[in-house]
Amino acid sequence: MLITILIALGAFLIGALGCYFIFRYTSAGIIRKAEEEAEVIKKNKIVEAKEKFIALKLEHDNKVRQDEQRKQQREQQLNLREQQLNQKQSEVQRAQNEIQQRVQQIDQQQKALDYKQSEIERLHKQAQQQLESLSGMSAEEAKKQLVEALKDEAKTDAMAYINETMDEARLSANKEAKKIIIQTIQRIASETTVENAVSVFHIDNDEVKGRIIGREGRNIRALEAATGVEIVVDDTPEAITISGYDPVRREIARLSLHQLVQDGRIHPARIEEVVAKVTKQIEEEIVETGKRTTIDLGVHGLHPELIRLIGKMKYRSSYGQNLLQHSRETANLCAAMAAELGLNPKKARRAGLLHDIGKVAEEDTDLPHAEAGMKLCEKYGEKPDICNAVGAHHDEIEMETLIAPIVQACDAISGARPGARREIVENYVKRLNDLENMAMSFPGVVKTYALQAGRELRVIVGADKISDKDTELLSFDLAKRIQDEMTYPGQVKVTVIREIRAVNVAK
Repeated sequence: MLITILIALGAFLIGALGCYFIFRYTSAGIIRKAEEEAEVIKKNKIVEAKEKFIALKLEHDNKVRQDEQRKQQREQQLNLREQQLNQKQSEVQRAQNEIQQRVQQIDQQQKALDYKQSEIERLHKQAQQQLESLSGMSAEEAKKQLVEALKDEAKTDAMAYINETMDEARLSANKEAKKIIIQTIQRIASETTVENAVSVFHIDNDEVKGRIIGREGRNIRALEAATGVEIVVDDTPEAITISGYDPVRREIARLSLHQLVQDGRIHPARIEEVVAKVTKQIEEEIVETGKRTTIDLGVHGLHPELIRLIGKMKYRSSYGQNLLQHSRETANLCAAMAAELGLNPKKARRAGLLHDIGKVAEEDTDLPHAEAGMKLCEKYGEKPDICNAVGAHHDEIEMETLIAPIVQACDAISGARPGARREIVENYVKRLNDLENMAMSFPGVVKTYALQAGRELRVIVGADKISDKDTELLSFDLAKRIQDEMTYPGQVKVTVIREIRAVNVAK
C-alpha cells in the first residue's frame, strides 16, 4: 500500500513537471507571436494616423486658404461700399449746401414780398380812404350795393338764358315729339270700360229674392261662402247687388245666380255644384281670352301662366280703366312709337302687354306692381330687356334699355288721355285746392284759379309787388315746385298774369 502511494506521488510529480515544461514552452511561443502581431498592428496604426493627420492638415489648409480668399473678397466689397458711401455723402453735402443757398434766396424773396405786400396794403387803404371821402359811402355799403346789383343782373341773365334754352329745345324737340305722339295716338283707338266694385244682377220679379235668400238665409250664406262675395238683397226693385273687390269672384257669382234662377232649383248642394261648374268655365274663358289677346297682338312664345294672367286682366280695372284694354292699348302704342323711332316693335309690344302683369299676381307680396311684374317675367323666362321695361315703367328700378322709357311714356299716354280713367271726386277737389294753395304761398300772389280739371293754373299777381321780370321767375319756380311735390296726370300749365289798370271817371 505504501509502495503504491509512493509510486502514485512520483507519477504525479513527473506529470506535473512535464506539464510545466510543456506549458512554458507553448506560452512563450504564443507570447512572441502576439508581440510580433502587436508590433505590426502598432506600425499600421502609426501609418494610418500619419495619413489621417496629413489629410486633415491638407483639409485645414484648404479651409484656411478659402477663408482667406473670402476675407479678401469681403474686404474688397467693403472698400467698394465705403467708396460709394463716401461719394453719396459728398453728393448729399453738396445738395444740402444748395438747399441752404435756396432757402436763403427764398427768405430774401419772402422779405421782399412782405415789404411789397405791406406797401400794397398801405396804398390800398389810402385809395379806399380817398374813395370813401369822394363818394361819401363806406366800403361795406359799397360792397352791399355792388352785390345787390350783381345779384339782380345774374338773376336777369339766368332767366334770359333759361328762356332762350327752352325756346331752342321747343324748336328742335317739341315739334318732332308731338308728331310721334300724335301719330301714335291717331293709329290706335280703343274703347274704355268702367269697372265698379259692385255688380247688379237683374231679376224678373221680387219673388225670386226670397228663393235666393232661402229658409233662414241658408241659400244666400251658401252662395256667399262658395263665391267669396257679399250678396246684398235690399228694397231695390228687380235687382240684387253683388259686392266684392275681386271682379272674377263677382262674375262667378253673377253667372251662378243666373243659372240658379233659370234652373229654379236653389239649395246649398245645387249652389255648390253650379259655382264649381261656373268657376271652371271662367277659368277656361280666362285662358281663352289670354290666348286670343296674344294672337291678336302677335305676341308669341309666352309661358302658359303668363297667358292665364293676361286673360285675368279682363276682370281687373285700374282707376276705372279696364286693365286688359289698357294693356292692349299700351302694347299697340309701344309698337307704334318703337317703329317711329327705329326700334324693335315686337319687343316693345311684348313689354307693353306685360307691363301691368304684376297687378293680377296671385301671390301676396309687398313689392310695387311693377317690381312684382318683373319678378313674374323673370320667373317665366322672359328676356332681361323685357323684364327691365316691366319693372322700370314707374321708376322703381333704373332703366337699362330704350324700350323701358317707351313703355313708361305709352303707359302714361293710355292712362292720362281724357276719358280713360275716372278720379274720385274728393281727390279731384283736393288736388285743385292744393294747386291753388301752393300758388298762394308765393309772395306777391293775389288770386289763383285752377282750370281745365287741374291741367292749367292761372296766377294773378299784384303789379306793385312783382315786376315783369319776376313774373317769369315765379312761373318757373311754381311749375318746378308742382312737378316736385304733387302727383297729377298729364301736364299742368302755369300762367302768371300781371297787369296795371288806370281807371278815371269823367263827370
